[in-house]
Amino acid sequence: MSRYRVRNQNHLYFITFRTVGWIDVFSRQRYRDILLESFKYCQAEKGLVIYAYVIMTNHVHMVVSADEGFQLSNILRDMKKFTARKILHSIENEAGESRKDWLLHMFKYYGKYNASIETYQFWEHDNYAIEVWSDKVIGTKINYIHDNPVRAGIVRNQEDYIYSSASNYILNEGILDIIQIELFN
Repeated sequence: MSRYRVRNQNHLYFITFRTVGWIDVFSRQRYRDILLESFKYCQAEKGLVIYAYVIMTNHVHMVVSADEGFQLSNILRDMKKFTARKILHSIENEAGESRKDWLLHMFKYYGKYNASIETYQFWEHDNYAIEVWSDKVIGTKINYIHDNPVRAGIVRNQEDYIYSSASNYILNEGILDIIQIELFN
């Protein structure tokens, strides 16, 4: 049993989830966009509240909670299941994926070691989930999320990375609506 479980379903959590084998799927815009579409759907229909996020090439960091009446664990489970299916379908059926054979081989490789998987495993099953409770911890986690693309050498400034909520906080605009938390430095 993982010690990083969502225990308080409506509390604020720092969440990380990643692809199996740290496979760089989200280096392609179409797969990042599938993930964003799922975030938007979960916000509108499943009670997901997003305070901060970043989509990196092989993992996602978020500060999130669930609206009253919803379970954060269920939202994350459903979102990962849906995005895995949709991204795998895109890899299999859309033209232009030069890594198609390799990606499918790798997802099949990881799937064969999991009895609950029929063919492919896309996401690691466990999430890294830490309940955040103080302004200081929340601010630290949000800064960590926004600084990820800078530390990876993708951009110079946090707000320049499109697939992050940094631009929401710094420029008051972004590609995904979020709930901003007032950060104190």
